Amino acid sequence: MDADAKKTALRMIPYWLYVLMSESADGRVAAATVNWVTQASFQPPWVAIGVKADSGAHEIIKESRSFALNILGKGQQDLAFAFFKPLEREGNSIGGEAFSIGKSGSPILANAAAFLECSLVDTLGKGDHSIFLGEVVEAGVNREISGRPDDEILALGDLGEKTFYGG
Repeated sequence: MDADAKKTALRMIPYWLYVLMSESADGRVAAATVNWVTQASFQPPWVAIGVKADSGAHEIIKESRSFALNILGKGQQDLAFAFFKPLEREGNSIGGEAFSIGKSGSPILANAAAFLECSLVDTLGKGDHSIFLGEVVEAGVNREISGRPDDEILALGDLGEKTFYGG
């Protein structure tokens, strides 16, 4: 396989940005910018996410059996960059970003454009990431949407020409 062609082709897959959050029974909060997300079922409403197997988020989601996808909107590049690195919880904030605990027990960012709270249904652990299948148990939109909802979401390309994922 041509390694450069593989890298380029994989980088052509569109990636939207989310902050994945979960809270453990002992109060640890995992928060990470992720982009491997897709709707997997209409009824019941399921989403599938890819999470790095050796990450803190992976461990906490497996333990808590719930997670929240905080959907980032256009102009929220700072939020995306903030959660590229591990951060510590400080009361009801992490990385200086306020959150509340949702119905599922997972943290919801106050400034996210929208959110989905999910209950873990199943896990496929292959490769260096696991696929978590979550049933949407709550959802919210925190800003007015004037056009297509998918035009409102922050894309990986919005982070600049040198920020890539995949390949």
